[in-house]
Amino acid sequence: MAPAPKKSLSEFSLFKSLVFPFALLLAAGHASADEGQWQPHQLPQLKSELKRVGISIPAEKFADLSKHPMSAMVSLGGCSASFVSDSGLIVTNHHCAYSAVQRNSSPEHNYISAGFLAKTRAAELPAGPSSLVYVTDSLENVTTQVLKGITPAMSGRARHEHVENRIKSLIAECEQDPAYRCSVPSFHRGLEYYRIRQMMIRDVRLVYAPSDKIGNFGGDVDNYEWPRHTGDFAFLRAYVGKDGRPADPSADNVPYKSKDFLVVSAQGLKNGDAILLAGYPGRTSRYKLASEIRYARDTSFPARVTELQADLAVIAAATKGDANAEVRYASVVKGLHNNLKKTQGLLAGFARKDIAIIKDGQDAAFRDWLKQQPKSDASAATLLSELDSVIASDMALSEQEFAWAVASNSDLLKSARSLYRLAQERSKPDAEREAGYQQRDVPFIKARLSRLEQSLVASVDQARYAAALQRYQTLPAASRPLGLDTLLPAKLDTLYQHSQLADTAQRLAWLEKDQATFQQSDDAFIRLAVQLQDTAISLENRRKEVDGNLERVIPQYMQALIAWKKSQGKPVYPDANSTLRVSYGNVAPYTPRDGITKGPFTTVQGIVEKHTGQAPFNAPANLLTAIAQQRYGVFKDAVLGSVPVNFLSSADTTGGNSGSAVLNKNGELIGLNFDSTYESITKDWYFDTQITRAIHLDIRYMLWVMQEVDHADNLLQEMTLKYPGAKLKK
Repeated sequence: MAPAPKKSLSEFSLFKSLVFPFALLLAAGHASADEGQWQPHQLPQLKSELKRVGISIPAEKFADLSKHPMSAMVSLGGCSASFVSDSGLIVTNHHCAYSAVQRNSSPEHNYISAGFLAKTRAAELPAGPSSLVYVTDSLENVTTQVLKGITPAMSGRARHEHVENRIKSLIAECEQDPAYRCSVPSFHRGLEYYRIRQMMIRDVRLVYAPSDKIGNFGGDVDNYEWPRHTGDFAFLRAYVGKDGRPADPSADNVPYKSKDFLVVSAQGLKNGDAILLAGYPGRTSRYKLASEIRYARDTSFPARVTELQADLAVIAAATKGDANAEVRYASVVKGLHNNLKKTQGLLAGFARKDIAIIKDGQDAAFRDWLKQQPKSDASAATLLSELDSVIASDMALSEQEFAWAVASNSDLLKSARSLYRLAQERSKPDAEREAGYQQRDVPFIKARLSRLEQSLVASVDQARYAAALQRYQTLPAASRPLGLDTLLPAKLDTLYQHSQLADTAQRLAWLEKDQATFQQSDDAFIRLAVQLQDTAISLENRRKEVDGNLERVIPQYMQALIAWKKSQGKPVYPDANSTLRVSYGNVAPYTPRDGITKGPFTTVQGIVEKHTGQAPFNAPANLLTAIAQQRYGVFKDAVLGSVPVNFLSSADTTGGNSGSAVLNKNGELIGLNFDSTYESITKDWYFDTQITRAIHLDIRYMLWVMQEVDHADNLLQEMTLKYPGAKLKK
């Protein structure tokens, strides 16, 4: 354990004379262009901005999570979605439902390539144990409760564990009703904490997903590119017990009666129209320091790219010619490819615009401003010095954590380690267990272990692990955790031959076994997990020390930084952290390079132009026929003369916003967010108003495909649709 800093600063005391109360800072902050992923309760403070872009909905409606339109927004635990009927029908992206499609697919019934449509409720398929729907119903500021009892003398680890224990207590208090799942995420890097309560629906079923020739048209080639022609949509349905409460999957369950849902509008948009976007963005790093950006640019991201490329190459070679293995690893490969292209895009963005230099300038201006504030003395210099020190410690530890991840790149090893850690934690009172291994977490662990039945082939796992161990040996010695090298297996054939963890029943059976049984086991992967555990715990404790010091210093820095930004009239919003947010903007073209301007709409004619008959540009024959015959109907845009497919907006989005509802000025569903342009990827770190554009599915294309291509008439009748000149109710 690292010693406590010799000179500690009391929590949040340094700048009391410097800044206004935090809530007032939020109220005073003025948005610049369309930047900002706002907490719903902040929207009433942005009335002038919403009016500027052309939003008609009263801002106050967004602050109430129990009312339209926010009550229709849901999280899928990594993606966003929304209710579009009062019978639990949910629309999201095709790639967000991809694992459910893959789970139900086989070489004989390949719903990935053929698509899937349930014409009746009885024909809907289970989306799988990891498919969950979260309906947010309340949030409250619990900063005081979380930070109560912290003292300046605490070490980083002691502080971190104190905060974690306070959070676990607040969660336990919130989860007295088992229908709900609660969380206490931090905002502004530990400056504030909110307790969020969500109804967690556990029975989710696949209703409709078009062929990946539509839902993933363009594949990885077009990923993050514009122009785009992807029908990235799919439908799920939430089921509950007959009492209306969440229940385990059962044939006796009934569709969830969603209290609110979105009207689906085919009335369309034009260039310049206002849009709102609501969803659960994952992670942004807008407030990172220049040193953190340089570490990502020069060290972390290049290493990640190399690792992802190598892993993908191994999977491709190991699954080639094996249809079963290709189906099982389809979702894994898709996720890895998406991660790879995003990381490459970040590096390209860093090369195009030196964000670190921009941050250097901002940091210098901030420090000059800080020196001019009343009572700004040596304590401020101490804070900035400590800030640099804790960030350096974070980066150094991250190097060893990366090496650990490479050395343990096996799904069977990860399963064994998770099972052994659960057995260790189960010996403690539930309140004292590590977060992630409490009783509330066991269903999630079981779901992860069960999911491997559809996404694991032992020979592929072995190939991935063997290659990963070879790559690990090439890493610098200083980045490899102390003592790990001697614990790693030398002969993988023996490891895989003497383990039964590849069998789902055997794997799940370990959920109930105690620590002593693990330590006495002759299962090769279980033995390896036991041998590695001390190293894993050592890394974990070092991470707690580093995080505790970050959580002590960075909130004080953020408090001053927010005051500085407020003095400039700049936006004051928290980095994305997978909680419900709202952003806004306008339909807008952009200029990625000198002399090139890209318009905000694409049409079905572009599908014909890109079609080659070979993946990933292989459009279905019936779709091409419908285009050739111009069976456009009410979905034809009068200006474009065709059916729009995708469109651009200036809204602020990131990963996790996939599937987010895109609303028109009246709060009607007119699109689904699914991507951003390649030039925009660095927006996670720096928002460039000139080139940042989000890519959305135009809802008219979705409805047209449903009507003219896949004949999903039952779903069209179930939704409330608004057509040009008329309104059709179910």
